[in-house]
Amino acid sequence: MKTAIITDSNSGITRELGQQWGVRIVPMPIIIENETYYEGVDLFPETFFHLLREGKNVSTSQPAPEDILTEWDGALSSGYDEVVYIPMTSGLSSSCQTALILAADYGGRVQVADNHQISVPLKNAVRDALDLAEAGLSAREIKARLEDVGMDSLIYIGVDTLEYLKKGGRVTPAAAAMGTVLGIKPLLTIRGEKLDTFAKVRGTKQCKARLLEAMKKSVAEYRARGWDIRVDASGSFDRREEEEEWRALAAQAFPGEPIQYDPLTLSIASHTGPGAFAMGISRRIPA
Repeated sequence: MKTAIITDSNSGITRELGQQWGVRIVPMPIIIENETYYEGVDLFPETFFHLLREGKNVSTSQPAPEDILTEWDGALSSGYDEVVYIPMTSGLSSSCQTALILAADYGGRVQVADNHQISVPLKNAVRDALDLAEAGLSAREIKARLEDVGMDSLIYIGVDTLEYLKKGGRVTPAAAAMGTVLGIKPLLTIRGEKLDTFAKVRGTKQCKARLLEAMKKSVAEYRARGWDIRVDASGSFDRREEEEEWRALAAQAFPGEPIQYDPLTLSIASHTGPGAFAMGISRRIPA
């Protein structure tokens, strides 16, 4: 039994990396001034951040059903017997529910795994799914293993500006204006299906320090449970020096930890704006 692994571009897996790993990628649509672009296809970070800083109207959408079906059918017609599709968490998008409806027509050959991940933890889930497929597990078994640990991932994310959270309706215009005047930076968490405010901190430097403090505590708690975990860092930086600074801070906070860094996907950056910084924890699934 040969099982294909498919995900969407909210995993941060580029088309090039997907080709190396043998993973098909459904690109996420991003709407800029009523024009639809596709992440990693005709929209890339340099252009995206330029347009974002110019104040262009940017929003996101879920993939069209035909785009999902193209990847599924492409895999099944090229020698694969089954498909495991791992979209971004159902808590932040309806794309997972759409995929579950579409999969009902495939007689069990397509298994949609809602393991409640996004960004680097989603990328890690894809990596684990590949190992499970290589070990001979069926699509249904892989789905079950992914969903068993899905709610155990955790992301902390801080933003440099409230402007984009205001545009997305995450904060009110009044709260955004007051927060900007006072230099308040929200520290958010994504755990499973929920995006919540973890803390409100004055100043970006203090927000980063609070994030690292929270991460250290969470990593210790996860390891106390005997879990094998990955610790990762991410960000939506369009300036190299800011990215390097955040990577250095993350490395200093966790000496000896093999921290993987990946940029936040453009879909996520649409809501956080440039300059966001994040770290996450995800459980490793043994094959």
